[in-house]
Amino acid sequence: MLVVSMLAGLCAAPAAGAPALTTKTFRTPSKNIACAYYPASITGRAVFRCDLLSGLKPRPKQHCDVDWTSASMGPRGKAGPTCAGDTVYDPHAPVLAYGRSWSYGGLTCTSRAAGLTCRNLDRHGFFLSRQSWRVF
Repeated sequence: MLVVSMLAGLCAAPAAGAPALTTKTFRTPSKNIACAYYPASITGRAVFRCDLLSGLKPRPKQHCDVDWTSASMGPRGKAGPTCAGDTVYDPHAPVLAYGRSWSYGGLTCTSRAAGLTCRNLDRHGFFLSRQSWRVF
């Protein structure tokens, strides 16, 4: 499953008088992985995406015009690699300490020194680390 994400415009500051954009974000202690949840009210469908600053290794076999940066999924359904020219990385996002979990909107992630594992309500998800990644 190829997920092409164009969330860059969603991270911009709201126009005067517009409601503030509310997202749920976090980073891992290595600061190599950053995640963001965007509700359906913002994107048309709920999207959860985790970016690796070091990129996906090995790269997916599908064609990508920009960079293989991350994995993404919704609260239900399969996860997949993400081809994107933007990032969800927020240097001010809270750090999810190793051994701790984060849950929101039907998604759960656990941070470990070996990498980040995230699952949705259907038990689909992904594992991300500097050395490898996989979807399940």
